[in-house]
Amino acid sequence: MPAVSIVIPMKNESENVAFLLDEIAQACAALGSHEVIVVDDGSTDDTAGRVRDRMAADPALRLVRHAASAGQSAAVHSGVLAARAPIICTLDGDGQNPPADLPKLWDPLLADATGRLGLVAGQRVGRQDTASKRWASRLANALRARLLRDGTRDTGCGLKGFRRDAFLALPYFDHMHRYLPALFRRDGWEVALVDVSHRERHAGRSNYNNLQRALVGLHDLVGVAWLIKRRKKARASEEPRHVD
Repeated sequence: MPAVSIVIPMKNESENVAFLLDEIAQACAALGSHEVIVVDDGSTDDTAGRVRDRMAADPALRLVRHAASAGQSAAVHSGVLAARAPIICTLDGDGQNPPADLPKLWDPLLADATGRLGLVAGQRVGRQDTASKRWASRLANALRARLLRDGTRDTGCGLKGFRRDAFLALPYFDHMHRYLPALFRRDGWEVALVDVSHRERHAGRSNYNNLQRALVGLHDLVGVAWLIKRRKKARASEEPRHVD
């Protein structure tokens, strides 16, 4: 069984496949047992073909495909379901998350002796996005922080590491990947935050626009706030059987 599964959601990222997988292989060289799962979210280009071309030479590489695009959260969820390792690390398929930062995610989780650390979330430093995208992100993060009080300044970063079992126990819904710190804390897990790098796109173009993000984000934010407020915890103990 691998120690860590790297899950990469991709949609129409054929030009980014080779260089991103090369960098991931370099980052994982010292890790030992691992697997890399690319989830092709209904691409209409040759993303799946380029991943498949590399699989014969890379036994750690796997490909999961959606027949039609289902979104980033669905792609991450499919990858986690397919994963064999107890620790999952994710990063975006556009290449803007440097794989060299992956050890910042798996090291704390592999070293956790308490079993209480559920999530290590990356927070981007020096974002290399357009001014409008950075402005929209700052606004969304300010609203989220005010409503959810999740203690992080950047939940949109694709670099995250977490326990597979804890993730699969979370309520699953579209766009959940943006709210993982709040959802993990809701379930009683400890969350660690680490600064990570960010860089310009190597090739291709974003699958989102700022208006889409804003409209969907407001709707999701209200739903997540409701989930957290409705969380109930009960302390239960089973009575021993008394035998005469």
